[in-house]
Amino acid sequence: MQLVKGVMANFRLALIQLHVSAVKTDNLNRACRLVRTAAGQGAKIVILPECFNCPYGTKYFPEYAEKIPGDCTQKLSDIAKECGIYLIGGSIPEDDAGKLYNTCTVFGPDGTMLAKYRKIHLFDINVPGKIRFQESETLSPGDRFSVFDTPYCKIGIGICYDIRFPELAQIYTQKGCKFLVYPGAFNLTTGPAHWELLQRGRAVDNQVYVATASPARDETGSYVAWGHSTVVNPWGEVIAKAGTEETIVYAEIDLKKAEEIREQIPIFSQKRSDLYTVEAKIV
Repeated sequence: MQLVKGVMANFRLALIQLHVSAVKTDNLNRACRLVRTAAGQGAKIVILPECFNCPYGTKYFPEYAEKIPGDCTQKLSDIAKECGIYLIGGSIPEDDAGKLYNTCTVFGPDGTMLAKYRKIHLFDINVPGKIRFQESETLSPGDRFSVFDTPYCKIGIGICYDIRFPELAQIYTQKGCKFLVYPGAFNLTTGPAHWELLQRGRAVDNQVYVATASPARDETGSYVAWGHSTVVNPWGEVIAKAGTEETIVYAEIDLKKAEEIREQIPIFSQKRSDLYTVEAKIV
């Protein structure tokens, strides 16, 4: 195992592109089975998709929401500990004091919850003749950033629509992240137009790895996900990409790549902080 500045520089990543049904227990059990498979293939960090335990839609969020900790997150904790991995649990609808959030939880190899992130930017769009969707009809926005440590690097968490806001990625990079993860469920309008473009943009802007995990595409659902879970390296190259079906996508992550690129193109030392800044108002 190679080291970069005293930390492990290489690891295998797995993205679980899950087929999500209307049966919560089936979704959870199938997700855990695929996590076991990924761990058995050497994955050290495994990522589930956005809303992996329920269909994606405002009418479903109240029905499927649960407390954190709760049954779903306990199962994620158990499987992370069983497999000895870092598990980024996509997202589930969270119920907290009567408010609903789109929430990602992260568990370490000992089953400890390392992070909880509530989607900051809610997906409220209206593309005439194509799609109208208003997460804010049922969900509340989060108000905290979420970074967690691993033996490899710091990782920052966003969810889906958050990827459109470059400030979030910049703040995570300022906090020392070399890897950004966005569980997401882009649709058939925004997916072909912007899914890969935004990932490559965030990766190049910040010289970090970017990974996205989408549900598998289900043409029978009311909301059809684009699929194509992807990993992009700090040079903006797509190094792994799924199709539309349920699958596991693996990528070999080499953090030396980020170090080399940051040395070759030293954008962080060349920023004009005398003219502009991006800063977090809540630390």
